[in-house]
Amino acid sequence: MRGSPLQGTLFSPAPRPRANRDIRLPGGKTLSTTPVFDTYWRFAAERQNVFFRRLSGSTPPWTEDPVLRSFRFTNVYRASDRVSQYLIRRVIYEGPQQEEEVFFRTLLFKLFNRIETWELLEARLGPITWRSFDFERADAVLGAAIQAGGRLYSAAYIMPSPLFGAARKHTNHLELLRRMMADHAPRKVASARTLREVFHLLRSYPSLGDFLAFQFTIDLNYSELIRFEEAEFVVAGPGARSGIAKCFSNTEGMGDDEIIYAVTRMAGQEFDRLGLRFQTLWGRDLQPIDCQNLFCEVDKYSRVMHPEATLEGGRTRIKQRYEARPVPVSQWYPPKWKLFPKA
Repeated sequence: MRGSPLQGTLFSPAPRPRANRDIRLPGGKTLSTTPVFDTYWRFAAERQNVFFRRLSGSTPPWTEDPVLRSFRFTNVYRASDRVSQYLIRRVIYEGPQQEEEVFFRTLLFKLFNRIETWELLEARLGPITWRSFDFERADAVLGAAIQAGGRLYSAAYIMPSPLFGAARKHTNHLELLRRMMADHAPRKVASARTLREVFHLLRSYPSLGDFLAFQFTIDLNYSELIRFEEAEFVVAGPGARSGIAKCFSNTEGMGDDEIIYAVTRMAGQEFDRLGLRFQTLWGRDLQPIDCQNLFCEVDKYSRVMHPEATLEGGRTRIKQRYEARPVPVSQWYPPKWKLFPKA
């Protein structure tokens, strides 16, 4: 990769980051950073700048960073991504707001995590509600879509199939949702006392490992079904763990969640140290889920910017190319957050 036109400094020219800067944490532990850690904050600032430039209606390209212009990266704030925005606005907050209805719609959407799949079901079945949902018809609609060469699942992350004996993955996922509803999962979620408790409940169902159970927990927490602070619980996914390994040469045995919490707390001082102006989400600071996602995205970004940081056997390429969408997604967040987007 050396000599590649995509390798170089970030948008704002900056001195070469110092390797192995030690950060003393409350409690006495020390994090030893690598050059990728400075890139983590520069990436966050510039990716958020892209978000606001696009939202303001300016024309692409929205950055001079050659990697951001060439490859696809999620937004800094998870809730700002296109799919999350659709979930919040069109799935969670449209339709009946009883606990079983909100849970059912959210999980049905997230098991596929693809807007087109949701809209296909709506077009063929009508408004999606738990009380009127016909699992057999839905199975037939999705099966026909596959036969016609369509895709049902997002490429954002792998959705393992629960082992219920059906030949098709989507049939097994519909059965999983049916069983969750029969098990009164919505009531159990609504009765949970912490975000961690919601996570463990979802984790108890077949095929929902740590990563998916945590992601679904955050999605349900966008609704009025539960009202926990995002900051109270975090789980690192595989990409985030890889990003953490690239950002730190020594973590003194700290868990990935401890590191994410520590990085979340130090965000303001790190932006200041690097002379970066970070635009928050209309006053909402970075949350642990956002910093977790940033580790995942920087893991990808560093494959080009810091190829020397790739561990043996690690991925060396970024698969998804970026295609600019001139029309921005209008932003709408959970009303309980009390955010007021200006664009």
